[in-house]
This record gives sequence, structure tokens and C-alpha cells, in this order.
Amino acid sequence: MKTIKGPGIFLAQFAGDEAPYNSLSDICGWAAGLGFKGIQIPSWDGRFFDLEQAAESKTYCDEIRGTIAKHGLELTELSTHLQGQLVAVHPAYDALFDGFAPAAVHGAPVERMKWAIEQLHFAAKASRNLGLDRHATFSGALAWPYLYPWPQRPAGLVETAFQELANRWKPILDVFEENGVDLCYEIHPGEDLHDGSSFEMFLELVKGHPRCNLLFDPSHFVLQQLDYLEYIDLYHDRIKMFHVKDAEFRPSGRQGVYGGFQSWANRAGRFRSLGDGQVDFGSIFSKLTQYGFDGWAVMEWECCIKSSEQGAREGAPFIQKHIIETATKAFDDFAGAGTDQQMLNQLLGLKKS
Repeated sequence: MKTIKGPGIFLAQFAGDEAPYNSLSDICGWAAGLGFKGIQIPSWDGRFFDLEQAAESKTYCDEIRGTIAKHGLELTELSTHLQGQLVAVHPAYDALFDGFAPAAVHGAPVERMKWAIEQLHFAAKASRNLGLDRHATFSGALAWPYLYPWPQRPAGLVETAFQELANRWKPILDVFEENGVDLCYEIHPGEDLHDGSSFEMFLELVKGHPRCNLLFDPSHFVLQQLDYLEYIDLYHDRIKMFHVKDAEFRPSGRQGVYGGFQSWANRAGRFRSLGDGQVDFGSIFSKLTQYGFDGWAVMEWECCIKSSEQGAREGAPFIQKHIIETATKAFDDFAGAGTDQQMLNQLLGLKKS
């Protein structure tokens, strides 16, 4: 067993155009002042980070690490959630997802995909240059519009979509293998990899690739009514990253998991600040610790009620309270009795031949 590292914070939801949220040094000072020990950087945010430069320059990466270390923090991981989304986009979402890419590739899905793949390649090399061994992303989605089987899905539709998804990601996974970095998919509604079954389908098609791993975020499983504790039992050997995010699900006579097209505040399932939802973090931290998870516990803040400032202030102590310092000796050692082989044989009724 190992002690989980943390608390960390994902910067994506806090980035802004005003200080202290608009530069890496300032936001690091802010995070450190709240008690965080690590930061997870959204690689698409130029206010904090230049992904291409990090892929090409070890000197630049050393400067980034120095800026972070100056505030007593560590870099936990990089994220390419937005770029990963663009590796696979169903045409129904083309206009909406163009905003994740540079204007030069808007309205050009093939060129946008090539840009996204290049970004993932940069991310693998940048992670290596930064001394990181794991990376966060989304899978993108081709089959998602056909999630509910009405009208009836034609035979082979899902299989064709997942084969294409695997074909696009397998070469990217190989680049991560070359750079010694685990690629961790956040299993998330809106992505083709949205639960355990869909991840298993994908994992089989990429031939159990050793760099194909998981970012565990229980909030998305609360909203799907999936057993997130059994999920850890099933996939703990692939869980390499952990987003600490809360959620609640309160179904009514009017709506359930699909939310009735309501706003986040009016949905049966909604994200909450840490401690305000229904996630059993005590059991999660226990299971991950028992299974030897050696990564960071990183807060991702999303809440439709509480402010981000209050959520951040409360986040670090919440995570710290749940981190388990692993035992260095058995609890019943005090009652132990010294033994030797002769006593063991005697206790078992064995006679030496």
C-alpha cells in the first residue's frame, strides 16, 4: 500500500483574465496559499503553458517546474481534455467543438483531427520533458449520438465506431509508450468511453495497450448511477489518475438520469463542491490506498450552487482529511509471538521425517 499524494488542484475551472488567475506564477501562489501541494495544468491555456514549446524544449520545461517549485508546489500532470475530444467528433457536434481548436481548422473536421493528434504527440513529449509519467485526456466520441437504442441501431454501428476510435488512438498510445507516459482517459458522459463496459470494448480493440489507462472521477458515475466502488475493484490496475469531484443524484417523478433538458441547477443529477454531494470519499480513498494507487488526489471543482472561490478554499483541507497515511506495521503486532520452524511444525502437528 502507498499513501496517496495531495491535495492537488486542476486549474482549468479557475483560469481567468484577472490576477491571480491569469499567470502561472500568480495562480501557483494562490493555490499554495489555500493549502494545495500540486497543480494539474490544462495544456490548452496559453496563460499558463505553451504545449508545443514544452515538447521541444527541456529548458522551457525546467523553467515551468522552477516557477511551480518556487511556490512549494509540484506539477501533478498535464491535461489535453479539449484536444483529446477532437480526436473523434461526430458530425452532429462539429460546430460546437470547433471552438476547442484554432480558427485555422474551423469547418475542416479532418484538419482539426490532425491538429488534435499532433497536440497529443506534443503532450507525450512534454510530459517526458517535465518528468511526468501520466497524462489526462478525453477519448472523443463517434457513437455517442446513438447512446439510446431508439431508433434501433443497425447491426455493426457501435462496433464500427469503436474500431475507428481504436484506429485513431492506437498510434497515439504508441507515442505515449515511446515517451514512458500513461495516457489516462477520463471516463465521462459525452465520450464514447463513458463507463466500464465501453472502456473494455476499447481496451480490447487496442490490444490491451499498456499505456491505455484511466482517470477515475466518481462524480460522473453518480450521475449515471454506476457503482463507483466496484468500478475501483474491477479496474484498479488501470486507474492511474484521480479527480476528486462531488455530485448528487436526486430523481423525482419528473426526471432521472437524462435530466429533462434542464439547467445544471435543476437536474436530478448535478455536480457539487467537495462535501456537498453524495460521493462516499472515505470508501474511495480507502479502496485506492488498499490497491496501492500512487498518484495524486486532484480536486476538480464544478458546482452549480457554490462559488469557485469557496470551493477552492474548502477543497484542500477536505482532500487532506481523506488522505490515509498507510500503516508501517500490523495493528496486532503487539500481541505477536516469536516462532521458529520447530514451533510451526508443532502447531500443525507435523513430525520431522
